[in-house]
Amino acid sequence: MPREINQFRRRFLGSAAMTLAAGRLGRFDVAHTQSGTTTQAAARGTHTSFASLKQINAGALNVGYAEAGPANGPAVVLLHGWPYDIHTYVDVAPLLAAKGYRVIVPHLRGYGSTSFLSASTVRNGQPSVIALDVIALMDALSIDKAVVAGCDWGARTAAIVAALWPERCQALVSVSGYLIGSRESNKKPLPPQAELQWWYQFYFATERGRAGYETHRHDFARLIWQIASPKWHFDDATFDRSATSLDNPDHVSIVIHNYRWRLGLAEGEPAYDTLENRLAAAPVITVPTITLEGDANGAPRPAPATYAAKFSGKYVHRNLTGGIGHNLPQEAPEAFAAAVIDVDAL
Repeated sequence: MPREINQFRRRFLGSAAMTLAAGRLGRFDVAHTQSGTTTQAAARGTHTSFASLKQINAGALNVGYAEAGPANGPAVVLLHGWPYDIHTYVDVAPLLAAKGYRVIVPHLRGYGSTSFLSASTVRNGQPSVIALDVIALMDALSIDKAVVAGCDWGARTAAIVAALWPERCQALVSVSGYLIGSRESNKKPLPPQAELQWWYQFYFATERGRAGYETHRHDFARLIWQIASPKWHFDDATFDRSATSLDNPDHVSIVIHNYRWRLGLAEGEPAYDTLENRLAAAPVITVPTITLEGDANGAPRPAPATYAAKFSGKYVHRNLTGGIGHNLPQEAPEAFAAAVIDVDAL
Protein backbone atom coordinates (compact mmCIF):
# COMPACT_ATOMS: atom_id res chain seq x y z
CA MET A 1 0.00 0.00 0.00
CA PRO A 2 1.49 3.42 -0.92
CA ARG A 3 2.73 5.40 2.07
CA GLU A 4 0.34 8.33 1.47
CA ILE A 5 -2.70 6.03 1.25
CA ASN A 6 -1.65 4.11 4.34
CA GLN A 7 -1.27 7.34 6.32
CA PHE A 8 -4.69 8.55 5.14
CA ARG A 9 -6.23 5.19 6.07
CA ARG A 10 -4.66 5.35 9.52
CA ARG A 11 -5.91 8.88 10.07
CA PHE A 12 -9.40 8.01 8.86
CA LEU A 13 -9.74 4.83 10.91
CA GLY A 14 -8.26 6.47 13.97
CA SER A 15 -10.65 9.43 13.76
CA ALA A 16 -13.65 7.17 13.25
CA ALA A 17 -12.69 4.96 16.18
CA MET A 18 -12.16 7.94 18.44
CA THR A 19 -15.53 9.44 17.51
CA LEU A 20 -17.20 6.13 18.31
CA ALA A 21 -15.40 5.85 21.62
CA ALA A 22 -16.38 9.38 22.61
CA GLY A 23 -20.01 8.43 22.05
CA ARG A 24 -19.63 5.37 24.25
CA LEU A 25 -18.15 7.33 27.11
CA GLY A 26 -20.52 10.26 26.93
CA ARG A 27 -19.49 13.91 27.27
CA PHE A 28 -15.74 14.28 27.81
CA ASP A 29 -13.58 17.31 28.42
CA VAL A 30 -11.10 15.73 26.02
CA ALA A 31 -10.47 16.23 22.34
CA HIS A 32 -9.72 12.87 20.73
CA THR A 33 -6.81 13.73 18.48
CA GLN A 34 -4.14 12.18 16.33
CA SER A 35 -0.39 12.04 16.64
CA GLY A 36 1.37 15.34 17.18
CA THR A 37 -1.67 17.19 18.53
CA THR A 38 -2.83 18.03 22.03
CA THR A 39 -5.50 16.45 24.20
CA GLN A 40 -7.16 18.28 27.07
CA ALA A 41 -7.30 16.30 30.31
CA ALA A 42 -10.51 15.72 32.25
CA ALA A 43 -11.73 15.57 35.84
CA ARG A 44 -10.50 13.15 38.52
CA GLY A 45 -11.08 12.07 42.09
CA THR A 46 -14.58 10.60 41.76
CA HIS A 47 -13.77 7.30 43.46
CA THR A 48 -11.64 6.37 46.47
CA SER A 49 -11.86 2.57 46.47
CA PHE A 50 -12.62 -0.50 44.40
CA ALA A 51 -15.85 -2.42 44.90
CA SER A 52 -14.16 -5.81 44.47
CA LEU A 53 -10.75 -6.94 45.75
CA LYS A 54 -9.69 -10.54 45.16
CA GLN A 55 -6.76 -12.95 45.50
CA ILE A 56 -5.63 -15.71 43.15
CA ASN A 57 -2.61 -17.98 42.81
CA ALA A 58 -0.79 -17.18 39.57
CA GLY A 59 2.71 -18.41 38.78
CA ALA A 60 5.03 -17.70 41.70
CA LEU A 61 2.56 -15.34 43.36
CA ASN A 62 -0.69 -15.04 45.17
CA VAL A 63 -1.89 -11.92 43.39
CA GLY A 64 -4.12 -9.30 44.93
CA TYR A 65 -6.22 -7.54 42.32
CA ALA A 66 -9.26 -5.39 41.80
CA GLU A 67 -11.90 -6.46 39.30
CA ALA A 68 -14.73 -4.46 37.77
CA GLY A 69 -17.21 -4.98 34.97
CA PRO A 70 -18.90 -8.07 33.56
CA ALA A 71 -17.00 -11.37 33.79
CA ASN A 72 -17.70 -12.10 30.12
CA GLY A 73 -16.66 -8.68 28.84
CA PRO A 74 -13.55 -8.00 26.76
CA ALA A 75 -10.59 -7.94 29.15
CA VAL A 76 -8.44 -4.96 30.07
CA VAL A 77 -5.41 -5.34 32.35
CA LEU A 78 -4.24 -2.09 33.98
CA LEU A 79 -0.71 -2.01 35.42
CA HIS A 80 0.58 0.49 37.97
CA GLY A 81 4.13 1.69 38.54
CA TRP A 82 6.50 2.73 41.33
CA PRO A 83 5.84 4.11 43.88
CA TYR A 84 2.12 3.89 43.20
CA ASP A 85 -0.43 1.09 43.40
CA ILE A 86 -3.78 -0.03 42.01
CA HIS A 87 -5.40 3.30 43.01
CA THR A 88 -3.73 4.74 39.92
CA TYR A 89 -6.82 3.31 38.18
CA VAL A 90 -9.48 3.90 40.82
CA ASP A 91 -11.32 6.33 38.50
CA VAL A 92 -10.40 4.59 35.24
CA ALA A 93 -11.80 1.16 36.11
CA PRO A 94 -15.45 2.27 36.64
CA LEU A 95 -15.45 4.14 33.32
CA LEU A 96 -14.32 1.03 31.46
CA ALA A 97 -16.58 -1.31 33.44
CA ALA A 98 -19.59 0.87 32.56
CA LYS A 99 -18.80 0.29 28.90
CA GLY A 100 -18.79 -3.49 29.29
CA TYR A 101 -15.11 -4.24 29.86
CA ARG A 102 -13.84 -6.78 32.34
CA VAL A 103 -11.20 -4.70 34.14
CA ILE A 104 -8.35 -6.35 36.06
CA VAL A 105 -6.03 -4.17 38.16
CA PRO A 106 -3.33 -6.24 39.92
CA HIS A 107 -0.89 -5.27 42.60
CA LEU A 108 2.54 -5.94 41.11
CA ARG A 109 4.94 -8.19 43.01
CA GLY A 110 6.04 -6.37 46.14
CA TYR A 111 2.88 -4.26 46.46
CA GLY A 112 -0.34 -4.47 48.45
CA SER A 113 -1.71 -7.93 49.12
CA THR A 114 0.37 -9.69 46.44
CA SER A 115 2.70 -12.22 48.05
CA PHE A 116 5.10 -14.99 47.05
CA LEU A 117 3.88 -18.55 47.37
CA SER A 118 7.33 -19.73 48.49
CA ALA A 119 9.77 -18.12 50.90
CA SER A 120 12.62 -19.46 48.77
CA THR A 121 11.62 -17.66 45.56
CA VAL A 122 14.11 -14.96 44.58
CA ARG A 123 12.67 -11.48 45.11
CA ASN A 124 13.44 -10.60 41.52
CA GLY A 125 12.55 -7.23 40.00
CA GLN A 126 13.72 -7.91 36.43
CA PRO A 127 11.42 -6.42 33.77
CA SER A 128 10.82 -9.76 32.04
CA VAL A 129 9.80 -11.41 35.30
CA ILE A 130 7.16 -8.79 36.06
CA ALA A 131 5.74 -9.28 32.57
CA LEU A 132 5.65 -13.03 33.15
CA ASP A 133 3.61 -12.33 36.28
CA VAL A 134 1.00 -10.65 34.05
CA ILE A 135 0.87 -13.64 31.68
CA ALA A 136 0.50 -16.00 34.65
CA LEU A 137 -2.34 -13.87 36.03
CA MET A 138 -4.12 -13.89 32.67
CA ASP A 139 -3.76 -17.68 32.57
CA ALA A 140 -5.14 -18.02 36.10
CA LEU A 141 -8.13 -15.83 35.20
CA SER A 142 -8.71 -17.66 31.88
CA ILE A 143 -8.04 -14.49 29.88
CA ASP A 144 -6.71 -15.41 26.45
CA LYS A 145 -6.26 -11.86 25.21
CA ALA A 146 -6.54 -8.39 26.72
CA VAL A 147 -5.92 -4.74 26.12
CA VAL A 148 -2.88 -4.14 28.32
CA ALA A 149 -2.28 -0.62 29.60
CA GLY A 150 0.06 1.02 32.08
CA CYS A 151 2.27 3.83 33.25
CA ASP A 152 5.79 3.88 34.74
CA TRP A 153 6.80 0.27 35.54
CA GLY A 154 3.34 -0.68 34.31
CA ALA A 155 3.95 0.93 30.91
CA ARG A 156 7.22 -0.95 30.54
CA THR A 157 5.55 -4.19 31.58
CA ALA A 158 2.62 -3.67 29.22
CA ALA A 159 5.01 -2.98 26.35
CA ILE A 160 6.97 -6.15 27.14
CA VAL A 161 3.78 -8.21 27.08
CA ALA A 162 2.91 -6.66 23.71
CA ALA A 163 6.41 -7.26 22.33
CA LEU A 164 7.01 -10.81 23.56
CA TRP A 165 3.47 -12.19 23.61
CA PRO A 166 1.52 -10.24 20.95
CA GLU A 167 -0.96 -13.12 20.69
CA ARG A 168 -2.05 -12.31 24.25
CA CYS A 169 -2.28 -8.54 23.71
CA GLN A 170 -5.33 -7.13 21.95
CA ALA A 171 -3.83 -3.65 22.03
CA LEU A 172 -1.52 -1.47 24.10
CA VAL A 173 -1.83 1.86 25.93
CA SER A 174 1.49 3.14 27.24
CA VAL A 175 2.23 6.34 29.13
CA SER A 176 5.56 7.80 27.96
CA GLY A 177 5.71 5.41 25.04
CA TYR A 178 8.34 2.74 24.49
CA LEU A 179 10.14 2.05 27.78
CA ILE A 180 11.78 -1.29 26.98
CA GLY A 181 15.51 -1.00 27.62
CA SER A 182 18.61 -3.05 28.25
CA ARG A 183 21.44 -3.15 30.73
CA GLU A 184 23.89 -2.56 27.89
CA SER A 185 22.23 0.70 26.89
CA ASN A 186 22.09 1.74 30.55
CA LYS A 187 25.90 1.63 30.67
CA LYS A 188 26.09 4.71 28.48
CA PRO A 189 26.42 7.92 30.52
CA LEU A 190 23.87 10.66 30.02
CA PRO A 191 24.39 14.43 30.14
CA PRO A 192 24.58 15.70 33.74
CA GLN A 193 21.09 17.20 33.75
CA ALA A 194 19.62 13.88 32.61
CA GLU A 195 21.65 11.94 35.17
CA LEU A 196 20.32 14.24 37.88
CA GLN A 197 16.79 13.06 37.14
CA TRP A 198 17.85 9.51 38.02
CA TRP A 199 19.20 10.46 41.47
CA TYR A 200 17.11 7.81 43.23
CA GLN A 201 18.50 5.08 40.98
CA PHE A 202 22.01 5.91 42.14
CA TYR A 203 20.83 6.22 45.74
CA PHE A 204 19.37 2.72 45.56
CA ALA A 205 22.74 1.43 44.30
CA THR A 206 24.13 1.93 47.82
CA GLU A 207 23.35 0.09 51.02
CA ARG A 208 22.67 3.47 52.60
CA GLY A 209 20.01 3.95 49.94
CA ARG A 210 18.43 0.59 50.63
CA ALA A 211 18.33 1.32 54.37
CA GLY A 212 16.99 4.79 53.73
CA TYR A 213 14.18 3.53 51.56
CA GLU A 214 13.36 0.77 54.05
CA THR A 215 13.11 3.32 56.85
CA HIS A 216 11.47 6.22 55.02
CA ARG A 217 9.55 4.60 52.18
CA HIS A 218 6.38 6.68 52.66
CA ASP A 219 8.28 9.97 52.76
CA PHE A 220 10.35 8.81 49.80
CA ALA A 221 7.24 7.93 47.80
CA ARG A 222 5.60 11.27 48.57
CA LEU A 223 8.71 13.08 47.32
CA ILE A 224 8.68 11.08 44.08
CA TRP A 225 4.98 11.83 43.59
CA GLN A 226 5.68 15.56 44.01
CA ILE A 227 8.67 15.60 41.67
CA ALA A 228 7.03 13.43 39.02
CA SER A 229 3.72 15.35 39.04
CA PRO A 230 4.57 18.90 40.17
CA LYS A 231 1.14 20.30 39.30
CA TRP A 232 -0.92 17.48 40.80
CA HIS A 233 -2.11 18.75 44.17
CA PHE A 234 -3.08 15.41 45.69
CA ASP A 235 -4.31 15.36 49.27
CA ASP A 236 -3.07 13.24 52.17
CA ALA A 237 -5.93 10.76 51.86
CA THR A 238 -5.14 10.10 48.19
CA PHE A 239 -1.48 9.50 48.95
CA ASP A 240 -2.11 7.38 52.05
CA ARG A 241 -4.41 4.99 50.19
CA SER A 242 -1.54 4.06 47.88
CA ALA A 243 1.32 4.35 50.36
CA THR A 244 -0.16 1.51 52.42
CA SER A 245 0.64 -0.85 49.53
CA LEU A 246 4.33 -0.07 49.91
CA ASP A 247 4.34 -1.77 53.33
CA ASN A 248 4.38 -5.16 51.57
CA PRO A 249 7.27 -7.16 53.14
CA ASP A 250 8.84 -7.81 49.72
CA HIS A 251 8.51 -4.26 48.43
CA VAL A 252 11.98 -2.92 49.21
CA SER A 253 13.74 -6.03 47.90
CA ILE A 254 11.84 -5.90 44.59
CA VAL A 255 12.45 -2.17 44.07
CA ILE A 256 16.14 -2.31 44.95
CA HIS A 257 16.74 -5.34 42.75
CA ASN A 258 14.94 -3.69 39.81
CA TYR A 259 17.11 -0.58 39.85
CA ARG A 260 20.36 -2.36 40.64
CA TRP A 261 19.71 -4.90 37.87
CA ARG A 262 19.15 -2.10 35.40
CA LEU A 263 22.53 -0.61 36.30
CA GLY A 264 24.27 -3.96 36.09
CA LEU A 265 24.90 -4.02 39.85
CA ALA A 266 22.73 -7.06 40.59
CA GLU A 267 22.40 -10.28 38.67
CA GLY A 268 19.17 -11.68 37.34
CA GLU A 269 18.13 -15.30 37.15
CA PRO A 270 19.56 -17.35 34.25
CA ALA A 271 16.10 -18.77 33.52
CA TYR A 272 15.10 -15.38 32.13
CA ASP A 273 18.21 -14.63 30.06
CA THR A 274 16.52 -15.56 26.78
CA LEU A 275 13.68 -13.13 27.39
CA GLU A 276 16.02 -10.36 28.50
CA ASN A 277 18.17 -10.88 25.41
CA ARG A 278 15.11 -10.48 23.22
CA LEU A 279 14.19 -7.28 25.05
CA ALA A 280 17.75 -5.97 24.75
CA ALA A 281 17.29 -6.02 20.98
CA ALA A 282 14.48 -3.43 21.38
CA PRO A 283 11.77 -5.42 19.59
CA VAL A 284 9.20 -3.60 17.50
CA ILE A 285 5.65 -3.71 18.85
CA THR A 286 3.10 -4.81 16.24
CA VAL A 287 -0.21 -4.54 18.12
CA PRO A 288 -2.40 -1.40 17.88
CA THR A 289 -1.02 1.19 20.29
CA ILE A 290 -1.85 4.56 21.77
CA THR A 291 0.91 6.35 23.67
CA LEU A 292 0.20 9.21 26.05
CA GLU A 293 2.24 11.99 27.60
CA GLY A 294 1.33 14.70 30.07
CA ASP A 295 2.54 18.28 29.73
CA ALA A 296 3.80 18.39 33.32
CA ASN A 297 5.57 15.03 33.61
CA GLY A 298 8.55 15.60 35.91
CA ALA A 299 9.95 12.07 35.59
CA PRO A 300 12.69 10.95 33.16
CA ARG A 301 11.11 9.96 29.84
CA PRO A 302 11.93 9.71 26.16
CA ALA A 303 10.62 12.21 23.62
CA PRO A 304 7.74 10.82 21.49
CA ALA A 305 9.70 11.31 18.27
CA THR A 306 12.38 8.91 19.51
CA TYR A 307 10.03 5.94 19.87
CA ALA A 308 7.32 6.34 17.23
CA ALA A 309 9.12 3.94 14.90
CA LYS A 310 9.01 1.20 17.53
CA PHE A 311 5.29 0.73 16.84
CA SER A 312 4.68 -0.87 13.46
CA GLY A 313 0.93 -1.43 13.83
CA LYS A 314 -1.85 1.15 14.00
CA TYR A 315 -0.46 3.89 16.19
CA VAL A 316 -1.56 7.20 17.74
CA HIS A 317 0.28 9.48 20.15
CA ARG A 318 -1.57 11.95 22.37
CA ASN A 319 -0.26 14.85 24.40
CA LEU A 320 -2.36 15.86 27.40
CA THR A 321 -2.39 19.46 28.58
CA GLY A 322 -3.63 20.96 31.82
CA GLY A 323 -0.75 20.18 34.17
CA ILE A 324 -0.85 16.39 33.82
CA GLY A 325 2.14 14.63 35.34
CA HIS A 326 3.66 11.18 35.55
CA ASN A 327 0.77 9.32 37.20
CA LEU A 328 -1.39 10.11 34.19
CA PRO A 329 -4.27 7.60 34.70
CA GLN A 330 -5.01 8.96 38.17
CA GLU A 331 -4.53 12.58 37.12
CA ALA A 332 -6.52 12.30 33.87
CA PRO A 333 -8.71 9.19 34.19
CA GLU A 334 -11.22 10.02 31.46
CA ALA A 335 -8.49 10.66 28.91
CA PHE A 336 -6.81 7.38 29.84
CA ALA A 337 -10.08 5.44 29.65
CA ALA A 338 -10.76 7.00 26.27
CA ALA A 339 -7.38 5.79 25.04
CA VAL A 340 -8.18 2.22 26.11
CA ILE A 341 -11.52 2.25 24.31
CA ASP A 342 -10.09 3.96 21.24
CA VAL A 343 -7.15 1.59 20.87
CA ASP A 344 -9.50 -1.39 21.13
CA ALA A 345 -11.36 0.01 18.13
CA LEU A 346 -8.30 0.66 15.94
